[in-house]
Amino acid sequence: MRKLFGTDGIRGVAGRYPLDRKTVYAIGQAVAHSLRKHRSNPSVLIGMDTRESSTEIAAVLSHGLRQGGAETTSAGVIPTPGVAYLARIRGFTAGIVISASHNPWEDNGIKIFGGDGYKLADAVELAIEHEIFASLAENHEPDFPKAEALELDPSLPAAYIQFLREQVPDLRLDGKTIVVDCANGAASAIAPPLLAHFGGDILLTHVCPNGRNINDHCGALHPEVVAQEVLARKADFGMTFDGDADRALFADEHGKVVNGDAVLLIAARDLHTRGLLKANLVVATTMSNMGLEAALRTDQIKMLRAPVGDKYVLEEMQKHGAVLGGEQSGHMLFLDRSTTGDGLLTALLVLDIVQRSGESLAALTLDLKVFPQVIVNVRVREKQPLETLPNVVAAIRDADLELHGNGRVVVRYSGTEALARVMIEAESEQIMRRHAERIAEAIRAELGV
Repeated sequence: MRKLFGTDGIRGVAGRYPLDRKTVYAIGQAVAHSLRKHRSNPSVLIGMDTRESSTEIAAVLSHGLRQGGAETTSAGVIPTPGVAYLARIRGFTAGIVISASHNPWEDNGIKIFGGDGYKLADAVELAIEHEIFASLAENHEPDFPKAEALELDPSLPAAYIQFLREQVPDLRLDGKTIVVDCANGAASAIAPPLLAHFGGDILLTHVCPNGRNINDHCGALHPEVVAQEVLARKADFGMTFDGDADRALFADEHGKVVNGDAVLLIAARDLHTRGLLKANLVVATTMSNMGLEAALRTDQIKMLRAPVGDKYVLEEMQKHGAVLGGEQSGHMLFLDRSTTGDGLLTALLVLDIVQRSGESLAALTLDLKVFPQVIVNVRVREKQPLETLPNVVAAIRDADLELHGNGRVVVRYSGTEALARVMIEAESEQIMRRHAERIAEAIRAELGV
């Protein structure tokens, strides 16, 4: 079982284990050694988000990679999917992103993609972990370089921008007002030059990162912010990204938040109408609302559920030959266009659907009837298997019995934070909230901090 890698790379508080300098250096060396098993002179592309710790982590990681026998190149501040795309298209052996996505600025992380643009297999990550732990056990203090910004290859972000533009060659936003919340993150470097190409009145917000304001009361964690801005500016459309811009949420012209379930619905219908929805199938997750499943059913579109995490959505898509999948949180996978979730790509494709349909975003999502849903997060000191906690099992069983098929209970651990998430959907909000709190309290009693 992996101890360092979660569902989205290695994360922690910058400067502390596993993101202290010694461990980051060991990670770099271990990754280089893993790559050299398949190529004698591997090359690694490094990108990052806007956290103040990203530059130093990138420098130390690069030093470890080079000491391990790999060459490194920097794409600078760029969204996670930009690194995945460039690693594949420019022939790098791997791509690494320094980012903690939606986490606070104090956190950071290391995500690794293979040269094919996909995240590493679990077995490869486990082997890398073994070498990291072996290196740390030697208690050797490496000679660290002075933390300096890596030299940027400016052709790399430009190539990513060009790729995005080519996905919607006929898109024009003339006469439209679009609010864009960049979360003071990686989208801040790419969204302005990208969107300027399509015309329209582009109103950029949270586009001035200072190293500590990433995700701070903005971005996809707070979609109500862009929704309010759409109303205040009388705009036609709003989009908002998380820190590394691998996901996007939206706001319609009425200031209503449009989440990943709604995007899956309109994208599935668009592909279905054009005969491009392979296997007539969409892959969502256990967190997607029952209303999405019902709406897709009216178009005879099948929906499968995967565990939460875009890597698990991807596995189900590949297993069943699907081209569309995603999460309620805004991670969307368009496998005929990209190997990983891409918030900017998603935003452009949604805008393109709106333009081609002649309908507003509100009209396109009008028949999505959302079941009441509550999510309670419980901070935990450790992640014991939930099925080994009798009181938690009993609380979940009681909820299932009372809902009796008229709702859903999903209890799981976060893959990136020390949290247990309790999600319940039900027609009765009173029943839903009562059981959510009972399950959450049972978890707090067993594992709470």
